Amino acid sequence: MNNKYQGSAGKSGRSERNGGGYSNSGGNNSDRPRRPLASYRVHQIQLVLGEMLRWEHPADAVLSHWLRANPALGGRDRAELAEGVYDVLRNLRRYRQLAESGVGPAERRLAILGLAATRGVEYVNDALDPGEAAWLARVDQVDPASLPANVRYSLPDWLAERLSVLPQAESLMGALNQAAQLDARANPLKIERDALLEVLRAGPAGRYDPQPMPYSPWGIRFKGHPSINRWPEFEKGEVEVQDEGSQLLALLVGPRRSEMIIDFCAGAGGKTLLLGALMRSTGRLYALDVSAARLARAKPRFARSGLSNVVPVVIDSENDARVKRLAGKAQRVLVDAPCSGFGTLRRNPDLKWRQNPQSLAEMVALQHRILKSAARCVAPGGRLVYATCSLLPEENAQQADRFLAENPGFERLDAAALLHNRCDKLQLEGPYVQLRPDLHGTDGFFAAVFERKKASRAAETVAEPVLAEPETVSDAEPEEPAA
Repeated sequence: MNNKYQGSAGKSGRSERNGGGYSNSGGNNSDRPRRPLASYRVHQIQLVLGEMLRWEHPADAVLSHWLRANPALGGRDRAELAEGVYDVLRNLRRYRQLAESGVGPAERRLAILGLAATRGVEYVNDALDPGEAAWLARVDQVDPASLPANVRYSLPDWLAERLSVLPQAESLMGALNQAAQLDARANPLKIERDALLEVLRAGPAGRYDPQPMPYSPWGIRFKGHPSINRWPEFEKGEVEVQDEGSQLLALLVGPRRSEMIIDFCAGAGGKTLLLGALMRSTGRLYALDVSAARLARAKPRFARSGLSNVVPVVIDSENDARVKRLAGKAQRVLVDAPCSGFGTLRRNPDLKWRQNPQSLAEMVALQHRILKSAARCVAPGGRLVYATCSLLPEENAQQADRFLAENPGFERLDAAALLHNRCDKLQLEGPYVQLRPDLHGTDGFFAAVFERKKASRAAETVAEPVLAEPETVSDAEPEEPAA
């Protein structure tokens, strides 16, 4: 994949970007005073969709690349462009059906529908000729409730079929088709949430109405999509973007000071950051991933957060020799596995169009291999947490049940009860945790917790590093575990 298009996909992608700009081919800027702003906006959305709908790259990567190449617009215009594009991605199947009765380029009709949904029909009418305006007036009268569920919620048939068997399926489908608010959290290594909220409300962030999350003790939710990376609190490492469901995984891992912990699929380091902070930057925290680029993006985050106990390690696969050296060493192992990412459709609506049953089957097979390999790293009496940002049983409960059946050396803990003990507001039925956007206001997340049975002769965990290759670790050596 071309680096300029690297973005979120499956597990790794979990964010929507706001931004915008005029394309070099988007029209002569000298004509701007004689053309309504809506005309420019329709044209810009049309251009971006023309690139996105090839499905060659993640949507957020395509949008970011386009915006960097066209930096002329301000923040408000950027937001309008991004909202229009993502509205089309969310409602693509329904919009395509409505667009069949129109004329002109398909991407233009989709752009008109997206802009009408986000800015209003009257606004977009300024950009339309009489024929287009008449068409928009007709399709605007179509009641979405009259359409089949797979069209109404814009899902491919195969995915709609899988979601339809879940409890309260239509409620879930509807929630997945809505835009998510921005979730963030305080860095407990640097600041308490209440103190951070006070600072945020007194500054520019106050316009986004920051509120404490209902479940996570560190979480803060904002209305809209602010540019949080421009805030001084972000630059100081006091606040990080992270969905509430993802934050709650740290409670299931339950990290303690001076332990050896492995984040087996660390990605860009979001969960690693919180685990390291809860360890108070003591012990040793290995951040493993097959992508050197993702771990490289994580390093500045580790430095900004104040952590010194993280050891990033690039592995070539789940069977890398570096993984084998960690066998039986870790008190806690988190496997936030690569997955379909369908629990994040509010933020990454392109995922439903960029995957198919075959890619899902391949992902399920990879998850099984990763979980099997990661389990070998768990010390006797240690904890293994398996998690996905999916809602599909084959990636979640079925995967966990299979692991338990094939690994008699592990026993299953009641993950829902463990989470309730740390967050009594969250009512879930065990033994697994399944969070949903319609029920909990989070992305879709699944988690299972296992404990390795203690051997007759307890294994000792070595204190010195077991991975020390200079090319695979961070520039700064981690601190020695506290006594």
